[in-house]
Amino acid sequence: MTSLPRLLLCIFLLISLRAQADQPTVFLLRPDRVFDGTEPHAGWVVLVEGERITAAGPASRVKAPAGATILELPGMTLLPGLIEGHSHLFLYPYNQTPWDTQVLYEPEALRVARATVHAKQTLEAGFTLVRDLGTEGAGYADVGLKRAIDEGIIPGPRMLIATRALVATGSYGPSGFEPKYDTPLGAEAADGTDDLLKAVRRQIGAGADVIKVYADYRWGLHGESQPTYSQEELDLIVETARSSGRPVVAHASTADGMRRATLAGVRTIEHGDGGTPEVFQLMKERGVALCPTLAAGDAIMQYRGWQKGTEPEPARLQEKRESFRAALQAGVTICAGGDVGVFPHGDNARELEMMVDYGMKPLEVLRAATSVNAQVFGVADQVGHIAPGLWADLVAVEGDPVKNIAALRQVRLVMKGGVLYRQP
Repeated sequence: MTSLPRLLLCIFLLISLRAQADQPTVFLLRPDRVFDGTEPHAGWVVLVEGERITAAGPASRVKAPAGATILELPGMTLLPGLIEGHSHLFLYPYNQTPWDTQVLYEPEALRVARATVHAKQTLEAGFTLVRDLGTEGAGYADVGLKRAIDEGIIPGPRMLIATRALVATGSYGPSGFEPKYDTPLGAEAADGTDDLLKAVRRQIGAGADVIKVYADYRWGLHGESQPTYSQEELDLIVETARSSGRPVVAHASTADGMRRATLAGVRTIEHGDGGTPEVFQLMKERGVALCPTLAAGDAIMQYRGWQKGTEPEPARLQEKRESFRAALQAGVTICAGGDVGVFPHGDNARELEMMVDYGMKPLEVLRAATSVNAQVFGVADQVGHIAPGLWADLVAVEGDPVKNIAALRQVRLVMKGGVLYRQP
């Protein structure tokens, strides 16, 4: 063979290999049932081509193209990737290391290293997107973490980030130190028109997808929670963030803090322990959702010595049950978010189990952790359902979580953007 034909043959082989490499990876997933974000469907299959879902429906109607990889998932339920609504990837359980110690003494590089592990644990637990609501003293480190995940440097969920979060001067921790010293805080202190405008814009400019504000905190005369920001300040925060297309979420556990935040137009109330029927009715009218973080309060009570299962439930948790029930009765939209970091990352399903224990039906909880969270967080055009055109973020679990929510702990397959991170 002369040199020219050899050269042409090499070029042809290279072009063929490149064409094959450019072809999207195709999967046909065959579980026993599919929960599409709204309803369960027996006998459905899902077709994934590249990063996207291209078809979902009865097996008789969805045909896999030649060369597709068939993933048989007997006994399993396929769901949209679960969405964690309240996470802190830069924190870990306080019974291991107190919050003050994490914020004051741990180097940021150490905290970032921990966060990369937490991100992997979260993804492997079936949660393919998290709303991470504050780095708690780690500055803008979440911006870099999100980028590292997006660029495929490390495995982890998609992230909606709040960076530093906003607190009123004097109302956040670490606290209790000699007043003449400026102690580093777990969030950014800002007050009044000029200061707040700059802080909100600074966080947006650094990469915040959402602005988080502490509408109340433990700074009352006797250490009880009281509102921090005035109505005018909260209005300004929401208006400034909204003008850039970003929502505001509010930490609020008092009725007055919740009322002010709701009137200001925040997207979600986080915690809401002290909510009243009147406040929940206002939230319903204004379209403000509740992210109840049930698991965090439960964990903290156990850290303080409560023996769950053998001792009566503490009054604080009984009150939480009542307020959660009031929110349900008022018809408030309920998001799924546990304040993960207070308890271990990867144990995210703990919140979903508690939502059932506190009165929601498993089907409602599954919707909350998928389509409802996606809608409230403004990403329903990308994730939260199993439908053609959306990202191929999928999780398969052993059993049927519609009948038993604990099945969400039996994760067998995790796919994000068409890439398998865990498989049977």
